[in-house]
Amino acid sequence: MRTVAVVGASLAGLSAARSLRRRGYDGRLVLVGDEPHRPYDRPPLSKEFLAGTVGETDLALETDDEDLDAVWLLGTRAVALDPTTRAVRLADGREIRADGVVVATGAAARTLPGSEGLAGVHTLRTLDDARALRAELAPGVRLVVIGAGFVGAEVASTAHGLGLGVTVVEAAPTPLAGPLGAAMGAVVSGLHTDHGVRLLCGVGVKGLSGERRVTAVLLEDGRTVPADVVVAGVGARPCVSWLTGSGIALGDGVICSADGRTSLPGVVAAGDCADWYDPRAGRHRRVEHWTSARERADTAVAALLAGGAAQPGAPRPPYFWSDQYGVRIQFAGHAAGADSVTVEEGGAESRDVLAVYRRAGHPVAVLGMNRARLFTRWRRQLAAAS
Repeated sequence: MRTVAVVGASLAGLSAARSLRRRGYDGRLVLVGDEPHRPYDRPPLSKEFLAGTVGETDLALETDDEDLDAVWLLGTRAVALDPTTRAVRLADGREIRADGVVVATGAAARTLPGSEGLAGVHTLRTLDDARALRAELAPGVRLVVIGAGFVGAEVASTAHGLGLGVTVVEAAPTPLAGPLGAAMGAVVSGLHTDHGVRLLCGVGVKGLSGERRVTAVLLEDGRTVPADVVVAGVGARPCVSWLTGSGIALGDGVICSADGRTSLPGVVAAGDCADWYDPRAGRHRRVEHWTSARERADTAVAALLAGGAAQPGAPRPPYFWSDQYGVRIQFAGHAAGADSVTVEEGGAESRDVLAVYRRAGHPVAVLGMNRARLFTRWRRQLAAAS
């Protein structure tokens, strides 16, 4: 391969570029990013960066002495991929002809319908999002977080620590029931009420009020929640529309094999936009976790350089963590399909717990709250059994 284009310059894209060089690729390497920033770490955006305890330089993913000998095309997005030549066309009219392509375009935050042009309404996905939100968080401000997923919960925790009055609205009866199951989702989301944050569950959002700036959130049950600032944490959509017409199979992201290969030869995908096949589950899964973006980028690069000749191994069980109200929450595996969950150590009421999910008696997932050492042992067991 003379040229490899990595489309996406966040964690998955940077990890792919590093893997290419580490695996001996010495040809032309081009990285394309729609943001103007060099690769940065996203998890701190909702926590330390929002709280003001770390600055922008602390978010850098590249080391000071790192040199990938790459061409960086930042601040421009890919708009098309030619299936015949594998040429990547950019919004500014430029075209990159490549022998291999890594698709790592990530995902974009979903917005609230009707919020366009209304000041005080935010999403949190990018550094620019975090800058704008941080400027509005001041003691006494009334914040409403819509969506009690992990990003929404982290924003609520950070804002509470800054002295804001916080309300969290969640449409589902139990927050985090999807990734954690109903029982443990209730345990983790109980951190809100433990700290005096108002949590409203089982009610949807009808709309927002305000002319130029938001003044309240209108709920489906008729209640009105006053708001000076609103954060929508209602999920993300994979950034794959630019691949329409490329011949690449699309579903909930870029449909990939177990090693990241797409339906178009010479093109692989990794990160939040990639819908990888999971041989353990017998179906495709799109995993939006930091660790998966890093690990699967390397697997995809290996498949690209080998032309698909190498046999992929089963991916490690997905892992993610969250810091809320001073509690470190860690999870590995898949809760879906588990037929039991038991607390092995600690107590749910104290939010100091190690819980194991099992299917037919076999561990399939583990949750830890302030149980880092024991959690790590269980995570290793899950990986060894996969």
